[in-house]
Amino acid sequence: MAGLARFDVSGRLIGWLALVGALIALAYSSPRPEEDVLYLWDSFAGVLIASAVMGLVLLWIVHRGPAAELLALRQPHSWRAAFAWVGGIFVATFVLGALLEPLLHPGEEQGIVPQEWDADRAAPFAANAAATAIVVPVVEELVFRGAGYSLLERYGRLAAIAGTSILFGLAHGLVLALPVLVAFGLGLAWLRARTGSVFPGMVLHGVFNAIAVIVGVFV
Repeated sequence: MAGLARFDVSGRLIGWLALVGALIALAYSSPRPEEDVLYLWDSFAGVLIASAVMGLVLLWIVHRGPAAELLALRQPHSWRAAFAWVGGIFVATFVLGALLEPLLHPGEEQGIVPQEWDADRAAPFAANAAATAIVVPVVEELVFRGAGYSLLERYGRLAAIAGTSILFGLAHGLVLALPVLVAFGLGLAWLRARTGSVFPGMVLHGVFNAIAVIVGVFV
């Protein structure tokens, strides 16, 4: 953060908080998605458009630089250690979800994963699954563990980890699943702090989303 300290981040932090605040407001005000949302081409287009808008706003926030430093677009200190932590956080998150499932049923709240496989609509499903496992994790990690973590880290590592985790959970617009989402956000933010990079979080987030879709449909 030594290089980042030379730059005034107050305005960018306000811009980032406005972006995240808009995401939270939209998430909680939007109607519940259709159960077959992953079988619709419109859903795929919507994810691409929303991700593009988020990406453009994020680029505007960091464009005066150092953008790569703000977004943590650098190699982790150790990929071997990063993958070990990715595995541990992945297991811990699924265990927590399993423990809370009988009490809160967080897996059913979002309602975007179809309950059964429809081979006739395999193409839009594959496109939406790819967007869920690749596009969404990349953009969300750049927003929260990239720019968000960097901008909040000036107030301390704890503030960066806790702040991005809570806002990440709220940005999904869910209530019952909020504890799991915040816990997952804590794991991702801790991973960002340990590795110094946004890339391991993208891997973990992508694998998590992919398995959630696969388990929801085929198990």
